[in-house]
Amino acid sequence: MVDWIKGFAGAVTVCDKDGKVLEMNEQACKVFAKSGGSALIGSSLLECHPEPARSKLAEMLANPSVNAYTIEKNGVKKLIYQAPWYDNGQFGGFVEVSLPLPGNMQHFIRKTTA
Repeated sequence: MVDWIKGFAGAVTVCDKDGKVLEMNEQACKVFAKSGGSALIGSSLLECHPEPARSKLAEMLANPSVNAYTIEKNGVKKLIYQAPWYDNGQFGGFVEVSLPLPGNMQHFIRKTTA
C-alpha cells in the first residue's frame, strides 16, 4: 500500500472483483477492529455484511457502479463512497472510502467559468 494512505484519516478498504478484501489502511483496521481488523484481509466482504447490505454488494459486484451515502453512528456522521476500480479497462473490484464529516461542514455551489 502507498505510504500516504496508511495514515490517512479516512478508512480505505479495497476488494477484488469477487469481493475478497485486498487491502485496508490503518484507519479501516481500527473501524473494523471488532470484526477482525487487518485479519479481514483475504476474507470475503459478502460474509462480513448482513442483509440487505450483502445483496447490495453482490449486485454492485455483478454490475459495477458507484454507491455513495451518509450515515450517522454513535453521533459521528460519515460519508461512505464505494466506487469500482479498473485495471487496463477491466473491472478489478471496489474501493470504499469512509470519511468522518464535521458537524459544521460547509457546502458551496461553484459557478463554472468559460
